[in-house]
Amino acid sequence: MSAALLIDFGSTYTKLRAVDLGRRRVIGAGQGPSTVSSDIRVGMKAALADLERRCGGLPQFRHRLASSSAAGGLRMVTVGLVRELTAEAARQAALGAGARLVGTFAYRLTAADLERIAQLRPDIVLLAGGTDGGNTEVVLHNAAALAASTLECPVIYAGNREAADEARARLGGRLLACTENVMPEFNVLNIEPARAAIRRVFIERIVHAKGIDRAAAEFDAVLMPTPAAVLEGAQLLADGLPGTRGLGELLVVDPGGATTDVHSVAAGEPAPGVVPQGLPEPRVKRTVEGDLGMRHNAAAIVAAAGLEAIARDARLDAARAAALLAQVSADVGRLPASAEEIAFDQALARAAVKIAVRRHCGTCEIVHTATGPVSVQRGKDLTRVATVIGTGGALVSSRDPAAVLRMALADPQDPFALRPRAPRLLLDREYLLYACGLLQNVEPQAALELALGNLAELDPEIAHERTRHA
Repeated sequence: MSAALLIDFGSTYTKLRAVDLGRRRVIGAGQGPSTVSSDIRVGMKAALADLERRCGGLPQFRHRLASSSAAGGLRMVTVGLVRELTAEAARQAALGAGARLVGTFAYRLTAADLERIAQLRPDIVLLAGGTDGGNTEVVLHNAAALAASTLECPVIYAGNREAADEARARLGGRLLACTENVMPEFNVLNIEPARAAIRRVFIERIVHAKGIDRAAAEFDAVLMPTPAAVLEGAQLLADGLPGTRGLGELLVVDPGGATTDVHSVAAGEPAPGVVPQGLPEPRVKRTVEGDLGMRHNAAAIVAAAGLEAIARDARLDAARAAALLAQVSADVGRLPASAEEIAFDQALARAAVKIAVRRHCGTCEIVHTATGPVSVQRGKDLTRVATVIGTGGALVSSRDPAAVLRMALADPQDPFALRPRAPRLLLDREYLLYACGLLQNVEPQAALELALGNLAELDPEIAHERTRHA
């Protein structure tokens, strides 16, 4: 048997997936605590022992590949010139690279900004600003300010190419990489070089800084942050490979304990007659909603959705819902056991998905101009997306994952949001998207077939409705 071991060093658990490359099937799964704060090898050995027990022994692995979001993930701060332009482009690059974006800054950095950045404790700062041939003053000021600050993390420069040499000189030893401008021309995104640079820094520096390389005897390489692996898996599923069709444009929703992540692989272009506004959206996009964690931020979900709405969805009175929220907030490791706890958890997940997808997708509104009303689109139009995929523990363990995923769909009561209208709903039942994202680097065909073969259809009625509309 030709086998691969795919590892996710998570914030709470180290999760393993063993797959048979020839038969395109999962051999087994295992997990152990992510002991990254002490010695990550302890948790890794526990996960391997769990996998071995479940499989009745371990095969010889051809590949042993890992991703990580342990120790807070890849913490990043981005700095740009204008918040809606280069700062937003830098933000998209960071999120697409799998970072946990902890701060975005624009214009000239002040002493207060620098103090705030230091408090955020980023692993990397991405410095951008100015189109090529445009403003150099602000990005050079910010380079000098970062160099003179108390920050200890490295800086990646991805700004105006005409300021690159001077920025390199001002940053000195703090500069770790200099790459192409994230916005070389006005309203033109060029985020892939910055994403690649961020991942290189992650592999070369951050893996060591977080102690993950202590378990190096158990794996071949840590390839990328786990969110980037999920995004790679999503893109592989969407695009397919020569000879194997993918699923087409899709949306992936991952409600987790600390954040709810949404990934889209779709052009999202406006419908005929609709005028786009704002920065162009990347085809492969990730957003992270740090206030929508199912455990660490349950109170924020309830605040955003409303306690009465959560209680009504869970079929509880408001007082009981508030009591359950207090329990979750006091013990984030608590798993739902009673019928009420399960209903409350389901309501949290539904609210998190609804709000997160609403933020990820674009909007279309009527704007009245001197020449008459005009339809204006901001963000991506995801109404024609063919597939919505749910992944992560909150969905895999849900008694009704379809009810959670349906919250990602278009809602007549929210007509301006450009959410999917009638897609297929699929569940990543074995939590394989991250694994396939890793595997596609060495065995792309096996990765694609493995991913396609482990997606469970959740709602045939919606799939039929989509066919009828088409």
